[in-house]
Amino acid sequence: MPLAPLDWSVWLSPWVLGLFGLCIGSFLNVVIHRIPLMLERQWLHESAAQLTDAEAMARVIGVPKAETEKLAKAVDDYGTRIEALPHFGLATPRSRCPHCGHQLRWHENLPVIGWLRLGGKCAACKAPIAKRYPLVELATGIAFAALSWRFGAQPTTLLWCGFVAALIALAMIDWDTTLLPDSINQPLLWAGLIAALMGWTLPLDKALIGAAAGYLSLWSVYWLFKLATGKEGMGYGDFKLLAALGAWQGWQMILPIVLGASAIGAVVGIILKMNASLREGRYVPFGPFLAGGGLVVLFAGQATVLGWLGWA
Repeated sequence: MPLAPLDWSVWLSPWVLGLFGLCIGSFLNVVIHRIPLMLERQWLHESAAQLTDAEAMARVIGVPKAETEKLAKAVDDYGTRIEALPHFGLATPRSRCPHCGHQLRWHENLPVIGWLRLGGKCAACKAPIAKRYPLVELATGIAFAALSWRFGAQPTTLLWCGFVAALIALAMIDWDTTLLPDSINQPLLWAGLIAALMGWTLPLDKALIGAAAGYLSLWSVYWLFKLATGKEGMGYGDFKLLAALGAWQGWQMILPIVLGASAIGAVVGIILKMNASLREGRYVPFGPFLAGGGLVVLFAGQATVLGWLGWA
């Protein structure tokens, strides 16, 4: 007896996708917290490996090899300690309270409900649990439900769910650490190009031009600013993020995204400055606003955005 065709109208309905989004939001909280820590451990390990190369150190710094050998020997001990650390990834170790080490039980990890049941406090030590965790879960759930309304109950809607989830993770990581990890940025870019190649999103030529225009536009601004001031106005992760947005949304949306991100970023920067809330260095990361611009374009639609700018 042949299997009945899958009823996408049920599985990709706003209610089901919204619940799925809550679960993905819970996972995004793990990604947002752990990927920067994983990168720090990786960088320390790589730095230790470089510093233990006494010959290279002597060649580059221009000091006697005997001195670099002393440094290499001291650094080697730290490298050994790093290698001996227990595995730390997205799946292990299990989630636990950062204050007392209490390992979260399954029902404490339920999206939103777990936080509400605990009253926003650790079950063991009663330390407060940040409101951001349920807010990220709610935002992801609402976004997934909205995507079902926006694109309908069809398989390609899941592609846009992945796109939105990646943007949420990148925005939050950049806000916390001013990092836009390649481990998310690059797969997002390639996924956009492959989706266009398969005919699932937009024509491939628009995706390719969008990716190139996104990268080169901010790359040009970066170097013009650096040549004029001697300072770096943004990081390379911003170039890659805008390239990914161009691959998913086309070259026509690059300028609207940058304009919107710049305007909102300027307003937020002024508010933070007035409240004396700017971080060390007195700057605001640009990635969250690029991601926000991409989400506005996604939900508003290309025709609407071009109409706002009078280009329709």
